[in-house]
Amino acid sequence: MKILLIAGGWSPEREVSLAGARGMREALEKRGHTVRFFDLREEMDDLLLRAAEHDFAFINLHGAPGEDGLVQAMLERVDCPYQGSGPAASFLALNKAVAKQIFRHAGLPTADWEFLPARPAAGWQPRLPYPLFAKSNTGGSSLLLGRACDRAQLDAVLEQIFSAGDEAILEPALEGQEVTCGVLGSEALPPVLIEPLAGKYFDYTSKYTPNGAREVCPAPIGPELTARVQKLALAAHAALGLEGYSRADFILDDSGGLTLLEVNTLPGMTPTSLVPQEALAVGMDLGSLLERLMALGLERAAARR
Repeated sequence: MKILLIAGGWSPEREVSLAGARGMREALEKRGHTVRFFDLREEMDDLLLRAAEHDFAFINLHGAPGEDGLVQAMLERVDCPYQGSGPAASFLALNKAVAKQIFRHAGLPTADWEFLPARPAAGWQPRLPYPLFAKSNTGGSSLLLGRACDRAQLDAVLEQIFSAGDEAILEPALEGQEVTCGVLGSEALPPVLIEPLAGKYFDYTSKYTPNGAREVCPAPIGPELTARVQKLALAAHAALGLEGYSRADFILDDSGGLTLLEVNTLPGMTPTSLVPQEALAVGMDLGSLLERLMALGLERAAARR
């Protein structure tokens, strides 16, 4: 099959995207596919032309464009199938403040938040108590994220976010361990327990430096709690209207309570990324996982016609 592998882009997560695309290309070519690498930053003006020449597109973009649904909408204009969710669901999931409204409306356990679309006016005070997290409302890979214990620390993180042209969202600093769980098709994969080693929380350094975190899959949390995590991951996937696959992130507190943080619609696809680890736990290597995503994408495209 002729596959267009779309990666790179121009978000702050460009290098993460390119790193994942290299492994994806190798895995797909080993399975006999013809892969054309497409760097969105360099070739954006030719996207529709190239997509029309291919049987399928793999989108390995992080942040916008990519996770915001723009590329998906363009691919649909030339009837090029792709993996994962459609434009509207992708757009809703990327916006953390909007996604949290949807989670709350669906009765899913998500923490309180405060959305800051621009720098607050003089005299503003956060509604949430310290310590709290400030993060980019539409960014990922834990870039533009920081923990604040006082106003000075909060102002420093917010300055970084607003200077980058982003919106901000504030959330309480929840105590506990991070657990993540992928959804593939209509089934939840085995969860992963994440133990940061390079810092106190799962930030960019912990995610992308060697030995930055210990990731245990399947998570050693017992069958009952595993089932609860998987049920919530499926519920979040459904609430956002997602398709194909996703990955939901949670905080697990000492009493066994789960708080849904966010859902990623284009999770990382290196062999050591979280969803590929979960797939491997059920016997699917990276190549098999990509084939499954392609089959799901083709089914979705056929249903749209």
